[in-house]
Amino acid sequence: MKFARNVALVLAVVSSSCVGAFSTSRINNSMKVSSNAATMLRETNGGLDTDLILPSFSTKEDYIAYLKKAGSLPDGFALGTAQGTFVSVEAPAMGPLPIKATVIHLTEGPTDSWAAVFTSNRFPGCPVKIGKDRLAKGHPLQALVINNKISNVCPGGDGIAAAESVCAAVAEGLNLPGGANTVLPSSTGVIGWRLPAKELAEDVVPKAIEAIQADSAFAAAEAIMTTDRYPKLRSKTLSNGVRVVGVAKGAGMIEPNMATMLGYIMTDATIEKSKLQTMLSDASNRSFNSISIDGDESTSDTVVAFASGLKPLSSEDELRTALFEVCEGLSSDLVRNGEGTGHVMRVKISNFPGSEYDARRMGRHLVNSPLVKCAVSGNDPNTGRIAGAIGSFMGKFFPGESVDEMSLTLGGRTIFNNGKFVLEGQEVEEELSNHMADAQLGEDDEFPQHQKFVEIGIDFGGEGSDVTVLGSDLTKEYVAVNADYRS
Repeated sequence: MKFARNVALVLAVVSSSCVGAFSTSRINNSMKVSSNAATMLRETNGGLDTDLILPSFSTKEDYIAYLKKAGSLPDGFALGTAQGTFVSVEAPAMGPLPIKATVIHLTEGPTDSWAAVFTSNRFPGCPVKIGKDRLAKGHPLQALVINNKISNVCPGGDGIAAAESVCAAVAEGLNLPGGANTVLPSSTGVIGWRLPAKELAEDVVPKAIEAIQADSAFAAAEAIMTTDRYPKLRSKTLSNGVRVVGVAKGAGMIEPNMATMLGYIMTDATIEKSKLQTMLSDASNRSFNSISIDGDESTSDTVVAFASGLKPLSSEDELRTALFEVCEGLSSDLVRNGEGTGHVMRVKISNFPGSEYDARRMGRHLVNSPLVKCAVSGNDPNTGRIAGAIGSFMGKFFPGESVDEMSLTLGGRTIFNNGKFVLEGQEVEEELSNHMADAQLGEDDEFPQHQKFVEIGIDFGGEGSDVTVLGSDLTKEYVAVNADYRS
């Protein structure tokens, strides 16, 4: 049984699309910022927003303080979190297990302006089924409830009824006039186990409502974590004061398709429902659908966007750009926080002879190659594995397209051109290995120490699609985490 580790991109305060995600020109691989410089960066906007490229941090405490200061919620939103325990029906010998709930409340009333995209997995979780039904029927929304530990996917009992009972508890606790139909459930956790609805509805949810506050999104970033090593939060303020805040959850079982994992986007801007849906769908394709940690698509992938409508929107383009930045950052954070991740690969594909969708497929094929992952993990510039993975994909799916003009770079150095490798001398070998080592992270770090990447460039020549895909390496820690996941 595997956790539906749906990355919860909780609370990105806005609606929009992540166009131009992972723009290489906007993210400098070599940027390293001291603690004093990080303070200066935060002070440029009063500390209310995260930087496009996060600074380096020397301690976990510095990282947490940075996120807390940047996590102010937009107008019209409040949230609370709480923890309880339950005993699994499926594995009672494991004894009491912890479970957390997060309640997000639109304090000024329900909104019709909400959008969502969901997993294409053919075994979707019960919350996904409820969400699709709410969206199709056009129900307004006023609250969202998220639990970790149990994903409520294909459980032995009635998972739909269990999720609805938790929604009813939220509606009662918040005195929502629209009842449970205005509450959207989301779950992340072990697949196949029954949702402990009684414990959530009677204990954890009421405590989360008691703890509700309108100050910061940071509590949600922490509460939604499962195997995540640290919370993830990004924020942006528009020129007219509209807030964009995003938090993300996800460390494994990450390769979304038609969705972005478990996420929630909220904004205090005024925006039409149809425009919000278009922006959200675009954002999903251009950011979170361009990452992979292990190639496994979760059964619970969901992204929901809420708009409280409390502030006028002076520029849709500015809102879109702000959301793009938040999504870019969170997507990168998710891969960097992957289970056992020691390196983040950034693959920039240029002039691919096909659609952006297929270009992303090729990029994910490369970063999902076990041989490539292991080579990167060991700082081994075994460049033949990169070419081999590309050739495998092109031979299977684009056998009629020429690769004669394709060139490859690693760390900015050309390693393949005109059908031949360009690798001569120990100096080149050491340069490539040092590039990988410089981007290395601790496999069990509790905060992101830097924002560096192993940079891989693929140019097919001519004209075609340009995309960037992020992926992680494969380490012993990843195996260890997933060999003992449920406990």
